Amino acid sequence: MPKPSQSKRLLLAFAGVAAFLLLWEAVPWFGLVRPILLPPPSAIPETFWREVQSGAWHTAVLSSLGHYLWGLFLGSFLGVALGVLAGMSRSLEDFTSWVVRLLRPIPGLAWVPFAIIWFGVTPSAAIFIIVVGVFWINFFAALGAVQAVDRDLIELADAFGHRGPVAKLFKVILPASVSPIMAGLRTGLGQAWMAVVAAELFGVPGLGQRMMQASSLLATDIVVVYMITMAVLYGIIDSTFVAVRDRLLRWKA
Repeated sequence: MPKPSQSKRLLLAFAGVAAFLLLWEAVPWFGLVRPILLPPPSAIPETFWREVQSGAWHTAVLSSLGHYLWGLFLGSFLGVALGVLAGMSRSLEDFTSWVVRLLRPIPGLAWVPFAIIWFGVTPSAAIFIIVVGVFWINFFAALGAVQAVDRDLIELADAFGHRGPVAKLFKVILPASVSPIMAGLRTGLGQAWMAVVAAELFGVPGLGQRMMQASSLLATDIVVVYMITMAVLYGIIDSTFVAVRDRLLRWKA
């Protein structure tokens, strides 16, 4: 089948979004669901403007972005670093294998009591929950990427005198595994946003706290405003990451 043009694909994407919004608008309008339970999209702009004028939107966004960026950076850095080290050393992988098996299935929300005990109801507690959510994605992405490096490349590095682990890391392993590591980092971008809400449920100021306050008052229009805010922020961050990734990886084209 012929490949559709870029303009046709954009038109179809716009039509899909328009159809979704029309369907959403029709459900409460026809009385299938009460508007208090599912506010129509036509009511969202006014609610958004009220939140902006009150200053609540700016405060929540800035707080959550701080938690998000710190948690994303720490979780990604630790996950990639430990994943690369475990991928390069079979002994380290065996040494940590059962620790990983025991800790990996524990969801981020299960760490909330410890986060409160260790850090109190503070931004540090929220950052800790986000770090836990992001760490494992990047750990396994880096581990799998390093272990998948062609052994012939390692032997070639030995032949050219790059026998030390640091030389192999920067000359062979990282260049060969950068694409899957980047894929893990991109997955972590979305996981971190999901962790933000969980991290702020217990009282840390931010988007999650504001959504919980609104839901307790059945102000579902405010909840939708912050859901859309998170979606738009993620779209901006993801698009920026993809642009930076493509620029960094031009040498692989």
